[in-house]
Amino acid sequence: MRHEHVNWHTKTSQEVLDALHVNEHKGLNAHEIGTRRTQYGANTLSQKDEESLLKLFLLQFHQPLVYILLLACLIMALMEEWMDTGVILAVVIVNAIIGFWQENKAIKAIEALSKLSHSSVMVLRGGEKLLLESSHIVVGDIVLLYSGDKIPADIKLLHAKELKIDESLLTGESISVEKLVGVQSADTALADQTNMLFSSTLVTYGQGIGVVVSVGDESELGKINTMISNADVLQTPLTQKLAFFSKRLLYGILGMAGVTFIIGVMRGEELVITFMASVAMAVGVIPEGLPAAMTIILAIGVVKMASKNAIIRKLPAVETLGSTTVICTDKTGTLTQNAMTVTEMMAAGKTYLLSGTGYDPKGEIFEAKVPMAPTKGSALYETLVAGVLCNTSRHVKVEGVYAIEGDPTEGALIVSAKKAGIREKLLLQEFTHVDTLSFESEHQYMASGYRVVGIESYLVYLKGSVERIVERCDLFIDEQGSLLPIDRAKIEAYAEKMASQGLRVLAFAKVYLQEKIDPLGHHHFQKGLIFLGLQGMIDPPRIGVIKAIKSCYHAGIAVKMITGDHRMTALFIAHSIGLKTDEKTAVLTGKELEALSDDELTSLIERVSVFARIAPEQKLRLVKALQSLSHVVAMTGDGVNDAPALRQANIGIAMGIAGTEVAKESADMILTDDNFITLEDAIEKGRVVYDNIIKFITWILPSNMGEGLVVIFAILAGITLPILPLQILWINMATDSVLGIMLAYEPKEKNIMDRAPRNSAEPILTGRLLFKVALVGILLALSAFSAFFYVQFLGMSEEVARTVVVNIFVFGEMFYLFNCRSLHYSMFQIGFFSNPLLLGGVALISALQLLFVYAPLMNQLFKSAPLGVVEWAITLGSSLIVYVVIEVEKSLHVKRSKAL
Repeated sequence: MRHEHVNWHTKTSQEVLDALHVNEHKGLNAHEIGTRRTQYGANTLSQKDEESLLKLFLLQFHQPLVYILLLACLIMALMEEWMDTGVILAVVIVNAIIGFWQENKAIKAIEALSKLSHSSVMVLRGGEKLLLESSHIVVGDIVLLYSGDKIPADIKLLHAKELKIDESLLTGESISVEKLVGVQSADTALADQTNMLFSSTLVTYGQGIGVVVSVGDESELGKINTMISNADVLQTPLTQKLAFFSKRLLYGILGMAGVTFIIGVMRGEELVITFMASVAMAVGVIPEGLPAAMTIILAIGVVKMASKNAIIRKLPAVETLGSTTVICTDKTGTLTQNAMTVTEMMAAGKTYLLSGTGYDPKGEIFEAKVPMAPTKGSALYETLVAGVLCNTSRHVKVEGVYAIEGDPTEGALIVSAKKAGIREKLLLQEFTHVDTLSFESEHQYMASGYRVVGIESYLVYLKGSVERIVERCDLFIDEQGSLLPIDRAKIEAYAEKMASQGLRVLAFAKVYLQEKIDPLGHHHFQKGLIFLGLQGMIDPPRIGVIKAIKSCYHAGIAVKMITGDHRMTALFIAHSIGLKTDEKTAVLTGKELEALSDDELTSLIERVSVFARIAPEQKLRLVKALQSLSHVVAMTGDGVNDAPALRQANIGIAMGIAGTEVAKESADMILTDDNFITLEDAIEKGRVVYDNIIKFITWILPSNMGEGLVVIFAILAGITLPILPLQILWINMATDSVLGIMLAYEPKEKNIMDRAPRNSAEPILTGRLLFKVALVGILLALSAFSAFFYVQFLGMSEEVARTVVVNIFVFGEMFYLFNCRSLHYSMFQIGFFSNPLLLGGVALISALQLLFVYAPLMNQLFKSAPLGVVEWAITLGSSLIVYVVIEVEKSLHVKRSKAL
């Protein structure tokens, strides 16, 4: 049995040791390990019981559209049309394989998360130090931590020496956190618990000793694992609507087939003839090509988006982008570059701005917009030198990419110096390093001592908080390198101004000493320091993100930033990238969020654009709150802490470069360039895909409806069928595969990003589109009946009359296809040649239909017959009527819309 939840950060070290019954100097005894593993659980992440692979595969057939296809297979088999049976069955199986592969990939998110916790660590057991795999760690183990170690479990810190932890994987913050021994209040947020270490975070600096308080599923990482397992995998708006539409269609087809059969029997028709008539009606109404066309249209969208750095892992996610109403985005690494950058400096009372971003040393230093190089000995030069020499990190280039080994803040100081041509290697020809006094929160500064080459004097450089550095300074350096009395108030006011711009500000100073400084102590610089200058840094916004956010707003999509950063930093970044914020509720913190009920959060969430100091479970709660308001939510993220929300969101979007494998496996889409601006193009393409799907559905249904109406009317009237089941199958399979698929290549319509997001409650076919489907279906049915009787009235055979009916449906669909290229504009407004593949499809189906009419083999197989000029005139005239009527309806709709 595992221990109840305890706020370990509120306990003293001795209280924790007593509660866990462990001696910090000896650790656990060997015989206690098994007992504790049984009591508290193993240090592994459990995986949710999944369906067997066979069941997962069979579930792919549990869909209404698939039922329709299987019904079509059964009908074809009963008609002994084995070729068509095989084709439809192949479509069903291919769709099932694709769906099975996609769902099986999603399961790997938990497996990827489990791999994160694999590492080795030094543990004290029985008074001896042992190197153990993290999976062997148990609650109560005393763990010894060093720079570079991965934290094996959740740990209460007992001792720390200059300990810094990279918690970006868990909290999203890019700056390493200094860890301290002590006690904190119960309401301290996870990101502020400086006396706790969390599983799978990294030691970037210093040393520490702690006691394991939670392992496996009980750790913070384990809680994320549980949230990923339990998050709902929501259907996309399209799949929800298609499921509803398909069920209605399935019930309708079965009902109509049954009614047709009963009416035929009641009229005294032969059972075989009546059954065949019912089969003909069912074949006519079933849109065999719809599921395959859906997959193809989505797949084409996937290929197009992949060329624009957006990899779609789940096909339906393509269209979900088009219906997105809210984007919830992590800040660090998504909106910002996750690379601290010095952007402003102050030295000798002057302001300097630095160009360039991230860890690339390309950039310049500007004074009053004029690029300049600092003079050796000047305040600016000395401030940059101090940033390099008072530093323990390294600036490296790995596979062509610049990176920092160590603290990102210190790395930013090295980069700013390199922009002025200052290199550590050259500086060390002038100075020999003697000792370093590491940063401690009590003193809030760091110092590095050097012996000046050639003389016996010593030089100490310091960096730290403005308050602690300035209070120790008596002088400052001017532009010429002269020493003048310091004006502390002026410097502090300037630093405050820089901080108000969201900058993290560090102050720099130096002092010359004659006495030996090995070891270096705080007594060496209690007073008498020379102030050098200030450096202000920030994690800068990604290039293009401002434009991307503006485009999202223009498209009616709200953008909400969710971050682990502090309120003021988050608000400044929000303003700098153009996020719209409400004056009264500009920022909501995790602590404030925790105090809100679900109803209070729901009433507030649409007005808030910035969420700061947010814990992983709170991200998930925010996504659910938005979904409860019928929002279609896209969530971007890159860390483990984002994974549950990525999985819960309607579409989860992971970063391809900086993203963890857990985030990628939990997501529906991956941005390979980690660029938020890529979303703009992806959303546009998602809207195009959805447009083309609706165009296809609007195009395919009237023909099926018309064919069904022809059969039903014939049965009700007690007359010969104007069209045979095999001929109906020819119409459906030929036109769907050759004509309809070409709508997938229809280019975007103008002003597609000026539209508001689709209403998720809106049915897949609106009232207007249903009217259009019914209108075309009735026109085709009336034309077919009229032509069937008129051709026979002219003395032609029944075979000729049926061939005319088949042609009316084929060419009627062809002409109607040009109507459906746009549901708002005429064919000439969008450009007759703007979709050359569609014109190719028209040419191909025309050739096939000529074979159907004139080839002897086709006449024999499908009971068709050659046609003359009169029959062709009837065919083309009927088809042209369909085109003209729909164009008139389209024109009237546009006029009504403008009038409103």
